[in-house]
Amino acid sequence: MTYRVLSLFSGCGGMDLGLEGGFKFLNRRYTKNKFRVIQAIDNDRRAVAIYNKNFRNHCSELDILDAPNNYFKDHDILMGGFPCQSFSISAQNPKRLGYKDPRGRLFFEMCRILKAKKPRAFIAENVKGIFTANKGEAFNLIINEFKNSGYHIVFKLINSSNYGVPQKRERVFIVGFKYKKDLENFSFPKATTPDDEIKIPLKNALEAYNAISENYFFSEKAIKGLKKTKNYKAMNKGRAQDPNKPCNTLTSHLAKVSLNSTDPVLIDRGRYRMFTPREVARIQSFPERFNLSGNRTWDYITLGNAVPPVVMWHIARALDEALS
Repeated sequence: MTYRVLSLFSGCGGMDLGLEGGFKFLNRRYTKNKFRVIQAIDNDRRAVAIYNKNFRNHCSELDILDAPNNYFKDHDILMGGFPCQSFSISAQNPKRLGYKDPRGRLFFEMCRILKAKKPRAFIAENVKGIFTANKGEAFNLIINEFKNSGYHIVFKLINSSNYGVPQKRERVFIVGFKYKKDLENFSFPKATTPDDEIKIPLKNALEAYNAISENYFFSEKAIKGLKKTKNYKAMNKGRAQDPNKPCNTLTSHLAKVSLNSTDPVLIDRGRYRMFTPREVARIQSFPERFNLSGNRTWDYITLGNAVPPVVMWHIARALDEALS
């Protein structure tokens, strides 16, 4: 049986690619799964443009608030990484608003569709900060709303580096089932690279030094300016990545990366540089065949917001076992 999937807040398709499977990453084959995305929507034209370069089923550029219930096709699985900016720990200025921010209330749209279409299961994803937003009120509200939509809920904080991804990316996955027996059959996938084992290192995702264009390196002027500030030591300890370990979390802020920001950068043969879009795609576990837009800003934003396909693949396998 092939399960029909409705993809909301699809972005460039990290969840979709992982759920469907059938790709290769770092010399490992992630086989095809029993899930097929039949409909996808997102309101960001940049993400939609990249999605539609990579999937046979095209994503529609549409605001979910403008889509009535009868717009959506019947489906077995609903999934979506509902917008996370208002829950992110990094979004401290302005203060995190959580569910009080209009972007933080879009999970209600997932609930609306769950009530109307009653799929067998759903998968939702968000940032770790969702646990503490609004002093914990936001997460409790979200879980209760999903339950009130008629679903049995389980959730887990997952670190991508525990699943063969060269990045320490922590995200919350919420899985809901219409039938209690499906919940009882489900368990989140076991880590393939547990904390007590060696993780996939960042260096496996990097380009050769002589392949990096000069415009990815920070100028000497920028470096000299940084050395005069109190941030320089912190920069060396935190933001400059160790290539022998997984990378720190990448975000959409890479589009504005600087030596004064908190975004990960590299010291490459003594020179500071930013990651290339293809390196970001690899760090996020996208396969080499995944087409980017060619616009550096678009690629940084959409890839930084994406769900690592390899993590999603493991969750898809666990979901298939529960439903079979």
